[in-house]
Amino acid sequence: MDVKTAKAAILVESRKPLVVDEIALPDALSFLQVLVKVHTSSICGAQINEIDAVKGTDKFLPHLLGHEALATVIDTGPGVTSCKRDDLVIMHWRPGKGMQSTPPAYSWNGRKVNAGWVTTFNEYAVVSENRVTPVPASIDKRSAPLLGCAVTTALGVINNDAQVGVGESVVVFGVGGVGLNVVQFAAMVGAYPIIAVDRLDNKLAMAQRFGATHIINSEMEADVAGKIRALVGADGVDKVIETTGVKGPIELGYDLTAKKGRCILVGVPREKVEIYTLPLHFDKVLKGSEGGQCQPARDIPRLVRLAEAGKINYDGIITDEFPLEKINDALELMRSGKSGRILLNIS
Repeated sequence: MDVKTAKAAILVESRKPLVVDEIALPDALSFLQVLVKVHTSSICGAQINEIDAVKGTDKFLPHLLGHEALATVIDTGPGVTSCKRDDLVIMHWRPGKGMQSTPPAYSWNGRKVNAGWVTTFNEYAVVSENRVTPVPASIDKRSAPLLGCAVTTALGVINNDAQVGVGESVVVFGVGGVGLNVVQFAAMVGAYPIIAVDRLDNKLAMAQRFGATHIINSEMEADVAGKIRALVGADGVDKVIETTGVKGPIELGYDLTAKKGRCILVGVPREKVEIYTLPLHFDKVLKGSEGGQCQPARDIPRLVRLAEAGKINYDGIITDEFPLEKINDALELMRSGKSGRILLNIS
């Protein structure tokens, strides 16, 4: 390959700052691999979980991170048919069109640097064919990375996981990048009421702009459950969507879910939660979401068309921008909970 090196943010040790340095790319593309130049990437809570080793000991250190970005195809390996050189593409973690390659291996200071089928915190990336989806050159380039995870996940949560119907009540715990879009799509399908719960007033104000009919500041309201039941009735909420991964909201959301309602967990919990499971035997649903079961090759073009038609917007979801060199500052801000989605300007 003509491109030999790239600047990248490397996870060298769990729970430590990332190391930004030059890595060496593979000498050639293997079957079904694609080389892209990454322009912008947003940061998902999943990367915080990876850095913190929430799922247990990380056996793949050192490795690269990131899974939602806008990029341009520089070259394609043997067998690639779903994209071509110079295509503008969305990078995403859910498998899309095309086939899956073997993950690439980079090197850094004589060490192998692992990577999955997609990474985005690097200037150039070797990714699997099925982790990129071509988009029109006219796409809004600042918000485009959101289509790699935040927006497609929210769409899938509403359509596939929660299966929200017209007039059903919806409560969204946590209105960050995913939660705001959950609110937006719940409004689009005619849910009512749509109740946003968060601890920050600025996020709640944004949720109102995206379609929330009621907002609750969980730090200011002494009886969140009582406030919600006053809005939806004693039977509970038809669809609860929990995006924070925090024990308290998960347990509260499940308790508030109606007898035949659905409680969808988007955020990954860091500790064990306690619930009374008997209602699960009588049609109450508790379900963990894996990216909303979205299908990028189908859903990303749909979202592009909706945005072009003015049916949806992402104004305000990205609140801060950082260069790749300042990624640790970006991660610190994200951990504080005071930001929306954060954009990394990479190349």
